Amino acid sequence: MTATARNPGWWGGIGLAVAISILAAVAADWVGTALLGFAKSPVSAILVAIVLGMLVANTVSLPAGLRSGLDFCTTFILRIGIMLLGIRLSLLSAGQFTLVALPFVLAAIFVGLLVVGLVGRRLGLSRQLSGLIAVGTSICGCTAIVATAPLIRASESEISYAVACITVFGLAAMFFYPPLAHYAFADQPALAGLFLGTSIHETAQVAGAGLMYEAQYNSPVAMELATVTKLVRNLCMIAVIPLVGILYGSERGSGATGRVNYLAMVPWFIVGFALMSALRTIGDQGELAFGILQPAQWDQLVLLLRESAERCLLVAMAAVGLTSMFAGMRSIGLRPFALGLFAAVLVGGVSFGLIVAFAPGLMNMIG
Repeated sequence: MTATARNPGWWGGIGLAVAISILAAVAADWVGTALLGFAKSPVSAILVAIVLGMLVANTVSLPAGLRSGLDFCTTFILRIGIMLLGIRLSLLSAGQFTLVALPFVLAAIFVGLLVVGLVGRRLGLSRQLSGLIAVGTSICGCTAIVATAPLIRASESEISYAVACITVFGLAAMFFYPPLAHYAFADQPALAGLFLGTSIHETAQVAGAGLMYEAQYNSPVAMELATVTKLVRNLCMIAVIPLVGILYGSERGSGATGRVNYLAMVPWFIVGFALMSALRTIGDQGELAFGILQPAQWDQLVLLLRESAERCLLVAMAAVGLTSMFAGMRSIGLRPFALGLFAAVLVGGVSFGLIVAFAPGLMNMIG
């Protein structure tokens, strides 16, 4: 970390992401208020940040040294933002959301792992590449791909193809799914959040979609449920990735012999999210928060942490745009691209159908 911080390119990448995020916030506010005449801009700064980042990345030749700083934004700063989002929910609310999300998450994972693998084999793709696309789509994007690859002995090219597919279709879902969710669940924003959390691949993409939905449709509960649902999916890695090793790792050598680091599969930001939620729960009890803070002071602290979370996520989304290269997307190849598209549509379609059929009744039972 110290050596990285001494690298000017690292600081340059972070600085560029911060600059894009500031410009996006100003532009989104200006378009919504000055241009469209709303009292509060309905234009999502997250959406503007991603688009601006993609425009810069694909029109200007950025120095390669900036990549380390941009990666820092899309990993560490993103996770800090997600952790701080826990302050928006009490433990009771987070627990209820988890109970609602779990059956839909498990159903999407089960269908995705089984069906995508079968279709991949029909397309003539290797067992390993099919497995990586299946696990990346079903669970948590690139993190699941990287965790699974050694276990099933995937090659570097297979990892690259799988990551590219997840990036392409996850970005597409991040833009397309929020309006679709609002159209389908306009009067039930919690179901919209559940759909976003179960159907979009990457944690960063779910966070971006949730923030877009909140900004455009003034619905904090959609963002909150989308976040909790995605964290539930992330935790499913612990149980599912060993299963993926059994299903997809027997083609090369004598089978899947890689070691699974279970501790590494519990992301620290999920623990941080729970701790922040616990902090909110305790702070809301009694007349004085923690026995020392007046209600107005506690409210100000909660607001500060919420705004800090949103600023971290805005910087991370700007970095996501700055690392989305169209040239890399074109290099995927037709068959992996077709499988990635099928996987995204399958998981999204299964999630959508199950939510429409069962989520309203489940929400009523738990609520």
